Amino acid sequence: MTAFTSGKGGGVRIGELAAKTGVTPRALRYYEEMGLLRPDRTTSGQRVYGAAALERVGLIRELYAAGLGSGMISALLDVVDNPRADPDLLMSLVVERERLAERISSLRDAASRLDVLIRLVEHPETQSCPASLAVRS
Repeated sequence: MTAFTSGKGGGVRIGELAAKTGVTPRALRYYEEMGLLRPDRTTSGQRVYGAAALERVGLIRELYAAGLGSGMISALLDVVDNPRADPDLLMSLVVERERLAERISSLRDAASRLDVLIRLVEHPETQSCPASLAVRS
């Protein structure tokens, strides 16, 4: 990861953090609003982020990419910040994992149907359109 280079006290302002993480300043403000990211403030009220913010934003992005919502991410980050066993959070994560597995299965089925259509378009003269797009072995 890239080291922070600007800002007094080793922190960076929102624009630099946005540039280093590939996240918009608006998204960083949203993360703050949701309690996912907690910047310090200068005496004039400007946000200043410490070095840990770079890694934190990366984790937040990964959790969103995994399909988690901001409420679940907030609960998870709370456990990351204050390590402890949380049976309710564990159950929620298991349910979320099952939901994600079902979604992946549906996406694989959709990709297989597209493969059938691609073969039909690539070689229309050798195949007729099937009554169903179910994958055939």
